[in-house]
Amino acid sequence: MGNKQLKTRTAGKFIVIDGPDGCGKSTQVKMLAEYLKKSGVKVKTFRDPGDTAIGEKIREILLNPQHKAMNTRTELLLYMAARAQLWQEKIAPALESGCACILDRWLSSSCAYQGYAGSFGIDNVIKVAKNCLERVWPDRTIILDIDIQTASKRLKKNLDRMEQKGDAYHRKVRSGFLKLAKGNKKFTIIDATKPAENVQMEIVRILTN
Repeated sequence: MGNKQLKTRTAGKFIVIDGPDGCGKSTQVKMLAEYLKKSGVKVKTFRDPGDTAIGEKIREILLNPQHKAMNTRTELLLYMAARAQLWQEKIAPALESGCACILDRWLSSSCAYQGYAGSFGIDNVIKVAKNCLERVWPDRTIILDIDIQTASKRLKKNLDRMEQKGDAYHRKVRSGFLKLAKGNKKFTIIDATKPAENVQMEIVRILTN
């Protein structure tokens, strides 16, 4: 596919790369952004939560291991608050200017973490999102699937509060992502145990096709 067609298919599109901790999201967001830029596409990348002054403070609260008393509902509302701010301040203007916006996590994460693993309910998470977010679902969500054993080997030694929740919780997170993606045409699942270059090629193939 030529650069012109690639620009047409990705310009002004909202793309999310998501999955369990340790799946390689951040790496793939960076690699995809570099690939699109080389193809002449205007790109903006963001992380959820974060990338605004308010969002970064919320991120610090959410991931601080000292806040073990935080319950699932508090988690969910803080994540939604960070997303609402990120959308208004950064994502919406970037999309309006014709940029391809690539997100490291979005609503799919709350569906898997707070909704499924946290037992709040995926449908309940979506209801909250519809009342909080101007844009609930992206144009394309790519789920990087990985088993717990492989993922744990990729994580840094200093685990954040969410990463410290234990294997049983994170197995449910993985199941939540797979359940959410099943039968949804805007979701694609990729085997993230493969080398990063192979995963990138698959992501590019999905977006260009």
